[in-house]
Amino acid sequence: MTSQTVLLIGAPVDCGKARNGCLMGPDAYRTARLGGALTDLGHTVRDLGNVWPDTTDVAEDAHLVALPETVGWTRALSRAAEEALGQGTAIFMGGDHALSLGTVHGAAAHAAKVGKPLFVLWLDAHSDFHTCETTESGNLHGTPLAYVTGRSGFPEFPEVPHPVPEERVCIVGLRSVDGPERAALEATSIRRHDMRDIDEGGIAAPLRAFLEEVTAVGGLLHVSLDVDFLDPAVAPAVGTTVPGGATVREAHLAMEMIHDAGCLASLDLVELNPMLDERGRTAQLMVDLAASALGRTVFDRPTPRGL
Repeated sequence: MTSQTVLLIGAPVDCGKARNGCLMGPDAYRTARLGGALTDLGHTVRDLGNVWPDTTDVAEDAHLVALPETVGWTRALSRAAEEALGQGTAIFMGGDHALSLGTVHGAAAHAAKVGKPLFVLWLDAHSDFHTCETTESGNLHGTPLAYVTGRSGFPEFPEVPHPVPEERVCIVGLRSVDGPERAALEATSIRRHDMRDIDEGGIAAPLRAFLEEVTAVGGLLHVSLDVDFLDPAVAPAVGTTVPGGATVREAHLAMEMIHDAGCLASLDLVELNPMLDERGRTAQLMVDLAASALGRTVFDRPTPRGL
C-alpha cells in the first residue's frame, strides 16, 4: 500500500438541525484513535485541529435554523478544504451534514485548480437535496447536495463557481426522501440507489460502475459518509436514525472498493452524536470504516480490545 499524507480537520458543526450533540464528534473521533489507526497503516497523519465559522452579517431567518452560523461554516470549511486538498487526502471530522456545504465547495475549487473532474459519492439514508426554499423543517443539514450541484435557492450562501455536474454524483443507501426532494431528484441525472437496490443486487455493482467512471477520467473523489447510512442497530449515535441501513460488512466493502479505486481525495465523517452512542461503538465503527477507505484489509484488522 502506498503511504499517503492524510490531513485530519475537525468540523464541530452543530447548527444544521435543532438537536445538539454533533459538535462533540471531532473529539470522539480523536478519542477513538482515528489518527492512530491511519498511522498504523503507514500513512503520515497531521491533525490540523478544528475549523471555526466565519463571522457574517447574514440576518437570522425565522424559518431556517441558524442560517448565519451555517453560512459562516460554509465559508470557513470551503477555504480549509481547498487548502488541505493541496497537501494530501483530507478527512473532515464532523459535525452534522451541513459541513458538506463547505467541504464539497472547497473540494470543487481544488479540482478546478488542478484541472481534474470532481465526483461525489453520498453514502446516506437521505438525499440532502432540499434548498433553503423547499425545506419544511428549516434544517440546513438537508441541503448540501442541492447547493454543491448548483441548484438555486441559496441566496445568502457563497456563489458556487464550480458546481458538481449531476452525472458525477452518486447517492447510495437512500431510504428517507421527502416529496419535494424526490421530484427534484427525478428531474436530474444524479445516480441514486436505495436500499431495495442494495437488497436485490448488492452494493458492489452500482459502486463499481461509479468508481470505474471516476478512474477512467482521472477524477478526484469526495466521499460523504453519514452515520445514518448504516443501520441504527450497529450505529445508534445519530439523531436521524432510519431502520434498514447498510450492514457493517456492506459498509466495509464500500470503503475497501473506494481504496482499491485509488481516487479518494477527501472524506466527510458526519452526523456522529456521541450523546447517543453506546460506549463509543459508533465512533469506533466510523474510524474503522475510514481505515478501510485508506487501505486496511481483513488481514490487518485488529481484534477489539477486551476480547
